[in-house]
Amino acid sequence: MRTALVTIASGRHEHLRRQREWVAVQSEAPLVHVVVSMGDPGIRPVVRLHGDVPSDVVELPAAAELPLATARNTGVRRAAELGARAVVLLDVDCLPHRDLVRDYRAALERLSGETAVVSGRVQYLPDGMAEGDYTPGTVARLGRDHAARVLPAPGELMRADPRLLWSLSMAVSVRSWDAAGGFDERYVGYGGEDTDFGQRLAAAGGAPWWLGGAAAYHQYHPTQSPPVQHAAAIARNANLFRRTWGFEPMEGWLRELEALGVLTRRGVDWGVAERRSQSGA
Repeated sequence: MRTALVTIASGRHEHLRRQREWVAVQSEAPLVHVVVSMGDPGIRPVVRLHGDVPSDVVELPAAAELPLATARNTGVRRAAELGARAVVLLDVDCLPHRDLVRDYRAALERLSGETAVVSGRVQYLPDGMAEGDYTPGTVARLGRDHAARVLPAPGELMRADPRLLWSLSMAVSVRSWDAAGGFDERYVGYGGEDTDFGQRLAAAGGAPWWLGGAAAYHQYHPTQSPPVQHAAAIARNANLFRRTWGFEPMEGWLRELEALGVLTRRGVDWGVAERRSQSGA
């Protein structure tokens, strides 16, 4: 099964540079590494640093908010045009274990008769790592698993809850992608588009699967929890999701942002609290 790697990016040039270094030493090279630039002209020079990796850069125009769903769809379409029968979507912050492409390709072949998405193990790296720390042994020692991730035994597959689908690191055949219809491009900015894709997959008769393998290591970057800086997008995307599927996504974030006075309920819809709007925050 010819497998491509797809990464979407805006900024995070050092993370992308390291990722490309790890892609270059995959035990099973991807057909192509498609990198989708979301309005960032600095992405192409980073990709050129590793000319030994078969690559294709697709550039989207700059936008007020990152078009995450559109960028992923664009990357998968380009990979299919270049001959891929399967794609691995890997977040720009993730470093792929040398067997990531091989493990994902083998898992998708095992599920070839099903409409399926496969998610491998993702471990989170700490702040303060030196450049020399980004070695296979050190990241495996320092990485920590997310509490919500399920970890099957090595090589094993376990059916997952569609509400827990994350596009951070996942693999899907082009056939399954087409069956689900890709990501819903009405989602713009941060939040909800992953959970929506899980529902689209389930509606097409498919399911996500956890894989014991295809490890990736998430490079540290500053973040907020809950992500207050994305409150407006979270509210807008949550409203879209509820109207589409009849229940709310991101419930933890919505309640935490409400408790902070950042979001408020207006009838059935979420919105940014008036006092926050008036402050210009």
